[in-house]
Amino acid sequence: MLNLGVLISGRGSNLQAIIDACEGGKIPAKVVVVISNDPAAGGLERAKKHNIPTAVFEPNNFKDKNTYELEIVKELKKHDVGLVCLAGYMRIVGPVLLEHYRGRMINIHPSLLPSFSGLHAQKQALDHGVTVTGATVHFVDDGCDTGPIIVQSAVPVKENDTEETLSERILQQEHHIYPIAIEFIAKDKLVIEGRKVKLK
Repeated sequence: MLNLGVLISGRGSNLQAIIDACEGGKIPAKVVVVISNDPAAGGLERAKKHNIPTAVFEPNNFKDKNTYELEIVKELKKHDVGLVCLAGYMRIVGPVLLEHYRGRMINIHPSLLPSFSGLHAQKQALDHGVTVTGATVHFVDDGCDTGPIIVQSAVPVKENDTEETLSERILQQEHHIYPIAIEFIAKDKLVIEGRKVKLK
């Protein structure tokens, strides 16, 4: 059983998809701690409803990013976390967290990376006039949304789409593919070769 630590900043809909997949027996994993940088994050309540331990570390309460991330690492280690899942965690991961969990930290992004990395990916897609966008689960590396890609799902862009309607359809695919990526890792099915992730 793979122990998951989920980092959130908001409502936690991807967290819920992960919890449901774990509790439903779809993946051999368990969410053992949920950590947020925002005490008002809705995902913390979701975790509490499932009796999952939570922790809040507000960056402003620490002298620097390294000290902040060291506290997160301590919390993850306390719960024996084997895989860190960023699920709407709205902060760039720094060297401390990456050093401890390189190759064991994944993120979900609302575009078909490498297109439209960073913030407001859905708006970027609409502004560029693409006809297809989507969602990507990838390993976290030193860059912003630049790590090796695990799973992607395409979402057509409709002519009358707004940022909100497109975001909602992409989110449905995020909820679908995030548990798949975790399952691959939990079952030790992946090998990273440079930029490519291959199934064993």
